[in-house]
Amino acid sequence: MKRTRTLLGPILAFCLLSPAAQAPAQELSKLPYVPTPQIVVDEMLKLANVTAKDFVVDLGSGDGRMIISAAKTFKASGLGVDIDPKLVELSNKEAKAQGVGDRVKFIEQDMFKADLSKATVVTLYVLPDFMEKLRPKLIAEMKPGTRIVAHDYYMSEWYPDRHIELTVPEKVKANGTDKAYLYLWVVPSVVSGRWCMNFDLGTGKPQWVVLSFNQRYQMLAAAAETVLAPLNIESPTLKGDEIDFFLTIGTNNYRFSGKVQGDKLEGAAVSGTSPKPVPWRANKVLADNKCIPR
Repeated sequence: MKRTRTLLGPILAFCLLSPAAQAPAQELSKLPYVPTPQIVVDEMLKLANVTAKDFVVDLGSGDGRMIISAAKTFKASGLGVDIDPKLVELSNKEAKAQGVGDRVKFIEQDMFKADLSKATVVTLYVLPDFMEKLRPKLIAEMKPGTRIVAHDYYMSEWYPDRHIELTVPEKVKANGTDKAYLYLWVVPSVVSGRWCMNFDLGTGKPQWVVLSFNQRYQMLAAAAETVLAPLNIESPTLKGDEIDFFLTIGTNNYRFSGKVQGDKLEGAAVSGTSPKPVPWRANKVLADNKCIPR
């Protein structure tokens, strides 16, 4: 469904997350309702890689086709949120008629008050200014790895992890264009700061490295050092709770892959010269804490 149109405004910094701006109910009620074409619905769910394990929340669910399609086609469970009681009633009736009423439901509610804690996927087709207002809520309430898929409108400066363009002739009448733009974001873990990492390359003596990350959503800048010197660290990436980077130690280049678990990182490193995985772990440290034994 569409509640929509304009360019996006400035964003909040990732580490300064504030409560979502509250949009008055009367402001939401003025938004136009335009059903999302079924081909777009299907492609949004595919882009999010929806499966039977997912709980999909559609904010501004309209006639319910997003959640009903997620349940029928991908066997997911879900919740649709809309402020129009007639559309909510229609959606619940259609879900029962389609045989998925036991796995999905639709409620009348302000989208800014919706509970997103169970969501593994959130779908959106709302005006850009509402995208901006929703962003702090999405990041604050959803677990790392949760996927957000939006139709036509993106969030400024939070670069999508993927985006695709579709040709949809039926959009011309309502939108004046046959193009549909879909954007996918994966909610990232917070890794900004200093980490004390250790691992053993087979010498029986642990290696200690200080990792430092600066973070803007899923985009990372990184540095690394030992007690003796800086190390070359390259290509740091973050997708949900999965982190990956390359670190040169001596003459060997290692790829470190791991999981973010709150204030801990844990994974394995491999190199071209020794593909046997080397376990590694790291703990987050305060700026004034010493990490490397001297």
